[in-house]
Amino acid sequence: MDIYSELIIDLYKNPLNRRAIQNADITHSGANVTCGDSVRMYAKIDSDGTVTDASFEGEGCAISIASASLITEEMRGKNTKEILSWNSATLFEWLGVELGPMRIKCGLLPLETVQEGLRKK
Repeated sequence: MDIYSELIIDLYKNPLNRRAIQNADITHSGANVTCGDSVRMYAKIDSDGTVTDASFEGEGCAISIASASLITEEMRGKNTKEILSWNSATLFEWLGVELGPMRIKCGLLPLETVQEGLRKK
């Protein structure tokens, strides 16, 4: 299966939620020094731990941008505990492809970044 599916290409060309959130409850940055991908994840969280808004800023390959787009979409309305339980299988399901060893870091960068930010809150 081609890792550059229509979904990945579309989200790369037209990323969802690519913006800063002013006064975000979570703001955390991550980078993949191997390939140069970088991401900054934002989230607004209400008092019961539910994400009310999520976004990202960053530069990178099609997979990292598509991953950040999908993750920010999926975060809305979810409790932070659920987000902390997401893993590579969760991401592969959303992307519609299983990433190989050379691309897994690209796909997981936004997820690991937002989870690290949540753990530090």
